[in-house]
Amino acid sequence: MTDPRRVFISADHGLAIVYFLQSDVVDTLIAGGVEVVLLTDDALTERIRERFGRDGLVIEGLRLDQAQAYFSSHATSAQWWLDYLRRAAPSARINLEAVDSNLLLVKEDAGPRRRFLLVFINVLVWIIRRSRLLRRLLARLQRRFTPSIYSDLFEHYQPELVIASTPGWRLDRYLLREAAARGIPTASVIVGWDNPSSYSLPGADMDWITCWSDIQKDELVRGDDWRSEQVNIAGIPSYDGYFEHRWQLTRADYFKHHGLDPKLALIAYASSFITYSPNIQNIEALVELISADQLARPAQLLVRLHPNHFADVARFASEREQIQALAAKHPHVHVVEPVPLGGSLGYYSGEDMPEKASMLALSDVFVTVYSTMVVEASVHNRPVVAACIDSEEGWPNNLTLPLSAIGRWPTHQRFRQSGAGRVALTPDELRAALNYYLENPEAQMSKRQAFIARECTYTDGSAGRRTGEYLLSRIGKHAQ
Repeated sequence: MTDPRRVFISADHGLAIVYFLQSDVVDTLIAGGVEVVLLTDDALTERIRERFGRDGLVIEGLRLDQAQAYFSSHATSAQWWLDYLRRAAPSARINLEAVDSNLLLVKEDAGPRRRFLLVFINVLVWIIRRSRLLRRLLARLQRRFTPSIYSDLFEHYQPELVIASTPGWRLDRYLLREAAARGIPTASVIVGWDNPSSYSLPGADMDWITCWSDIQKDELVRGDDWRSEQVNIAGIPSYDGYFEHRWQLTRADYFKHHGLDPKLALIAYASSFITYSPNIQNIEALVELISADQLARPAQLLVRLHPNHFADVARFASEREQIQALAAKHPHVHVVEPVPLGGSLGYYSGEDMPEKASMLALSDVFVTVYSTMVVEASVHNRPVVAACIDSEEGWPNNLTLPLSAIGRWPTHQRFRQSGAGRVALTPDELRAALNYYLENPEAQMSKRQAFIARECTYTDGSAGRRTGEYLLSRIGKHAQ
């Protein structure tokens, strides 16, 4: 019997588990006669095998500890600067507001010596952004750091294609570089809405990439030097379950689960952007509006904490405790905690897709800070408000960006320009936006639908199948 044709899939993030395993992507590959070897957090291989195991799917460890050890012990400074340049220096032809904000965060976290060097390195960044030749040189320099962490897996399984949830933006770069060095074709998928405009140039030699939309393709081609023929548009498989209402609970079951009052309107708030700014001022404004009966209908508030609220960071934990204290004090304030998958995949997981889908679908108005959930709420045809009230204190002794100033980020700007929702910069504007939607729930429906069509392309639940079929077509091929 001949060995089956195989592909590797790197799933190094909880959202990648949703993308590949809770959609039709992997099933389409298996149905096409391919054995899938999924590489993920070593601590979770057995758990993922138990939950998602099926014929044609093999689960292996991704060896992230070994990859991190290589980065930490082998020319660490050179690798750090190469990765900084990769992230900092996409083409200046696209909107780089998100990239520039991240560079401010890097500078804030840097030690004195690195901060001094950044003055000169950022001059080089300015030049590289305007030189495709230098960006190609940067790509070649990355090849110097190609360890043989996965040599036994490559030799044992002999994959014909290596697929990753990023084009080498994280530690997956070592797997992808080793594949390229062995002459094995590589492909990536775009898991996140803002990824092409935020994470920049590939961290490895890549053959193919599949994305959500024409908008993302333009960012990849004009900003990150992908050739048009290397970029496929297949929609976003992670949202197929939304479009098909696969995960949604009934209103009665969901309200009972959270102790919500069925007679009250539901305002849902998803914490977002907390790396750059507190969210507590938004939440306090919502609590005040509800408690003071300033809304067009009596309402209750359901706050979804952000995964970073559970990181080992004092300021994030402090805000989480403040939110929980508000819920303890006010009977019509409730808190949802994202469910962790565990290991390095953390709280970004698909473990609570029924929770998240139901929150989105059953809220009367959905509020957040421009997060990807403005797209997800629009998929569910919910009115959306981007609450961007500036924090008076910010994060003490840490970088804080005014929420009123982040509307120029590429994804934020597209939401604003779409007319799919409203933006509130003050408590008064927040009250006006909420009351408008409570009184006019069908307002801007056509604009939400147009927004989703532009951002997601396929709205019929077919993105997983389309993505799987595209990846099947790439097996054994290289970009020319």
